[in-house]
Amino acid sequence: MTHLTSSSTNAAPPLVLDPALLGRPVHRLPQFAAQLRDDLAVALRQGANRRYWGAFVVDAVDVARLDGNERRTRWLHFTGAGGVLAFSLERKVLLQVLNNRYGRGKGSEPAVDEALVKVTATEERLAVVLGQQIAAAVAHRIAENVPRVDAAATQPVEAVTAPNPARGAWVVVVTVREGEVEGKLWIALDKHLISDVLRGLASERESVKRAPAAPLAQRMQVALDGRLVSKEVTLGALFDLRVGDVIPVSLHRADVMLEDSRLFTAAVTEHKGKLCLTSFEDIE
Repeated sequence: MTHLTSSSTNAAPPLVLDPALLGRPVHRLPQFAAQLRDDLAVALRQGANRRYWGAFVVDAVDVARLDGNERRTRWLHFTGAGGVLAFSLERKVLLQVLNNRYGRGKGSEPAVDEALVKVTATEERLAVVLGQQIAAAVAHRIAENVPRVDAAATQPVEAVTAPNPARGAWVVVVTVREGEVEGKLWIALDKHLISDVLRGLASERESVKRAPAAPLAQRMQVALDGRLVSKEVTLGALFDLRVGDVIPVSLHRADVMLEDSRLFTAAVTEHKGKLCLTSFEDIE
């Protein structure tokens, strides 16, 4: 007999059910992460951002809950999109940016050993600059998705003083890489921002609910032909017809055809210079 077992060391930890999120489109958060990955990839290549990030690329973006077990540098806080974003990054990423920016040049030196480098005021100022750049990209994506635009959502990102995110807070985890240096950035979202993220993800689903598909009978298009008149003539009379000849006819009820099937009869009337069919009657 074969016994199937599961290894607790390899299995992913189970997701904890949050009653406050029941009915919210939490399952669509990977869609938001994919949008944000594209945004960040573009943002790191633009203008002033490029001068700092150099050849860094975005490897992955995930949305998770903050468990408090990861090593952290200090948290920086920024306002944006009507809420507060907390930013942190691994120091090896910060030192690599610092080395690229103020060292001998990108790729000219090996990766910096953070244990041997003292924290400087320049490093702390650079962390604020990088946090502001990343927070601006995240805030812009949230504001773009929310089905409303207000003054708070369009304000520039600014540094503020706020409490550090608590265990269980929603956090965007960004993995960046330059050569052999790979590290993570974290952007924690306050309750207002994660609510806006979920509201933006739900807007498409709700719009579908508000506009349900019409019944098949109302969506299927068919072509009806109206046979206004028919007249039998002899073959000789047909061959004798010339330009300008008149064939006398009288309009009675017209036949309404679906391909070769005769479905209705209808009265022929005139309305604003056009012939119309009205008073439909079933053939049967």
